[in-house]
Amino acid sequence: MKTIFDTLSHTCSKCVTHAYSTSFSTATRMLAPSIRQDVYNIYGFVRLADEIVDSFHDYDKERLFKDFERDLHLAIENKISLNPILNAFQETAHKYNIEASLYNAFMKSMQQDLYKTEYKSFDDYKEYIYGSADVVGLMCLKVFVKGDPAKFEALKDSAMSLGSAFQKVNFLRDLKADYEDLSRSYFPHTNLAQLDEAGKKQIIDEIDSDFRKGYEGIAKLPVEAKFGVYTAFIYYKKLLHKLKKTPPMEIKNRRIRVSDYQKVGLLAKSYISYRLNLL
Repeated sequence: MKTIFDTLSHTCSKCVTHAYSTSFSTATRMLAPSIRQDVYNIYGFVRLADEIVDSFHDYDKERLFKDFERDLHLAIENKISLNPILNAFQETAHKYNIEASLYNAFMKSMQQDLYKTEYKSFDDYKEYIYGSADVVGLMCLKVFVKGDPAKFEALKDSAMSLGSAFQKVNFLRDLKADYEDLSRSYFPHTNLAQLDEAGKKQIIDEIDSDFRKGYEGIAKLPVEAKFGVYTAFIYYKKLLHKLKKTPPMEIKNRRIRVSDYQKVGLLAKSYISYRLNLL
């Protein structure tokens, strides 16, 4: 009876993905149609939560976040929400049995962005990364393996590592916005005010380690997911390569990005590797 509204909800999630991330939306389009919409549904949910804490500075962000969290749980409980993004997400959550512990951990990390600006201990940093990135990888993995528990467990660690790598690349890329504008410092034991090549290398070495662990799982993914995930991997590896070559002061002063022209070339390269089974 709510087919039209569900279709509208799917369209909204897809539009949010396309509006906020050209890289992720391109990678998602490389997924098989059978799982593509569900990844849009996950991204739409996590994007709106992140948008509350990162962008709505002229509004009561704490109130907005509490309302969004309440509506999330009501959507899961009632299997419907008049918020199209949450309606789409609850559908995917039920379809693939996405545990509450995953999206609750995500919401906990997002809530920390309302008041916490510095992560001084590695444990706090690791917990934040788990909630803000690892669980997003795990929710997507639920979709990729179509809820199969054995396949999920086999690929769980790689999915978390890939999620961590993507998030840490974002942290380094968005250093100006996070540190200069929002006064946030995610990397522990790193003085971002005086970031030098040694400090940058320490961060990049950590990201490279995550990428190596994450890459191990890509070849083992179901065929429906493999090309899309590999495309995202290639995009972020290219961005990390550009960050490696960029002086720390320049990273702090401008947002480094991969051009649309380069993305087209990377997409072609990843497709050739995929078709030749070179992953």
